Amino acid sequence: MSSTNDTILIKSTAKRNGLTTLIIGAVALLISSSLLVLLPDWLFLVGIFMVSGSIVTLLIGWFKVREPEHSLSMDREQISYQHRCGQWRIAWEDIQRIDCPRIQQGLNHTTLDVVGIKLKHYDAFITAISPRLASHLIMEQRPLLMHSEDKSCTTGGCYSNSLFEDKPYQLANGQTVTGIKAILANRMTALRNSLGYDVFLSASELDRSPEAFVNLLRDCQQSRH
Repeated sequence: MSSTNDTILIKSTAKRNGLTTLIIGAVALLISSSLLVLLPDWLFLVGIFMVSGSIVTLLIGWFKVREPEHSLSMDREQISYQHRCGQWRIAWEDIQRIDCPRIQQGLNHTTLDVVGIKLKHYDAFITAISPRLASHLIMEQRPLLMHSEDKSCTTGGCYSNSLFEDKPYQLANGQTVTGIKAILANRMTALRNSLGYDVFLSASELDRSPEAFVNLLRDCQQSRH
């Protein structure tokens, strides 16, 4: 975490060691490609596995480097989320509640490894978000929806009938949205009904535990008053 001029910047754990991973992948690919030519025929498959592993490492490093330098920023007015697919902003005054959602599994309650944000209304969020980021959020929230649909689902991979609710959605201001934004708004409504929150931040996008990040967001919101 860093701060500049009353702005708190959060660097996600997914961004860490991106350049190092990229370099390791490139060097490993160069070495394994050379060895593939020199290895005897009976070790050919070993060479293929080495090359494949190097390519995977290279791709992981590339995706890490492509991510924005900071995943989140907070100032006195709003919290902003940055992603290679786009960004969203939520004003503190539009936030009703912040916490880590919990689900029931048998007789026990399990806290999910995410931070949940409940909005007072969807208008500003849905209107401003880009279709590309909306698509990313829909896919990212899929395990959450599956958890909420089946309380006995321990893997997040159980079937749900409402993965893509594409009916038009009417915002509080009377505007009707369709397409990918309507799917996102309907998904947010479904998650609010089951988990109590609309927008979610995964642990990989944070620089600390979800519980500690909840406390940080609450402090930032309260400091405005």
